[in-house]
Amino acid sequence: MNRAQLLELQQLDIVGDIHGCFDELLSLVGLLGYEISHDEGIILGHPQGRKLVLAGDLVDRGPKVPEVLNLAMHGQQASRVFSVVGNHDDKLLRALKGKELDLRHGLRESLEQLDTHPENFRVEALTFLESLPSYLVFDAGQLIVSHAGIDEEFIGQDSEKIRQICMYGKTTGEVDEYGLCVRYPWAEDYKGEAMVVYGHTPNSNPAMLNNTINIDTGCVFGGRLTAFRYPEKEMISVPAHKFYFSPPKPF
Repeated sequence: MNRAQLLELQQLDIVGDIHGCFDELLSLVGLLGYEISHDEGIILGHPQGRKLVLAGDLVDRGPKVPEVLNLAMHGQQASRVFSVVGNHDDKLLRALKGKELDLRHGLRESLEQLDTHPENFRVEALTFLESLPSYLVFDAGQLIVSHAGIDEEFIGQDSEKIRQICMYGKTTGEVDEYGLCVRYPWAEDYKGEAMVVYGHTPNSNPAMLNNTINIDTGCVFGGRLTAFRYPEKEMISVPAHKFYFSPPKPF
């Protein structure tokens, strides 16, 4: 799979950062009209042929990371679910490959949960995470899904630099009062014709600016899990069932 992937699909439901919140994901996709096998924890399809798109950060912090991965993997095989890579997904991939990494920020929870599953599931998860593209292009270039956004000049291109931007976003080089890198407000400068749907930075409500929309509404931090319906441009969300993880800073 190319790191940037073009798909000629037009009826989509794009879901923000899930972070292992599987129960909320099932509630949301049910609300969106998808047929679900609750026994298997997979999506069987949509009566209108709609497809589900996951905007990265499927893993870490939440209580049911393997279940989210299983739904995404099965959905990808059946061409019902499409995902882009998030920074947490990439970090888990590196850990599964044997890299020694900082286990804070939710990686420890992912690895502990995966340890309760057979080795072949871990191998499948590694292969799946390795396959995830930097960003997805839909509807003849009118819609882009990237975990942390993308500048218009990079659309249609790919490189390791672009992949890093898609996963982490740009930073200013400064550090805030919480010890976190200050993110460059790329959406303020965005002038592209394509709509960019992204997540990565949690907000209490979806944030729209200059043909971009951030749909990370902090479900794992006790917020909501949000989907953006395209081409309708409607928002559907469900509340978190509980507060699972402390956010690195208030939002």
